[in-house]
Amino acid sequence: QVQLVESGGGLVQAGGSLRLSCAAVARTFSGYAMAWFRQAEGKEREFVAAINWNGGSTVYADSVKGRFTISRSLRERTCDLQMDDLKSDDTGVYYCAAVEGAYSKVASVYEWWGQGTQVTVSS
Repeated sequence: QVQLVESGGGLVQAGGSLRLSCAAVARTFSGYAMAWFRQAEGKEREFVAAINWNGGSTVYADSVKGRFTISRSLRERTCDLQMDDLKSDDTGVYYCAAVEGAYSKVASVYEWWGQGTQVTVSS
């Protein structure tokens, strides 16, 4: 069982930065891949970024590549998403997700989800 709690969302102007953090409450954190997804109002949830269990491998959606960076700390049991050069299209609710094993870009693969944190980018 894994409980995920996101923080760090807010309102920012286009071109600005935000850092989201996901704290995991679990008996063990190693062996779990982590990911961030987002959902804009009226749209389906979409993949943003994922990282493997030890941080050695990452993957990004084309729309955020070069602007967002995903990282994790096994000791702190956190997974962060640094978002730079934010655009209005980045607005949405951001969700942290975890799965035991390999990461995926497919939301249905993930077993545990956080409650979400709102990110609003004003133009």
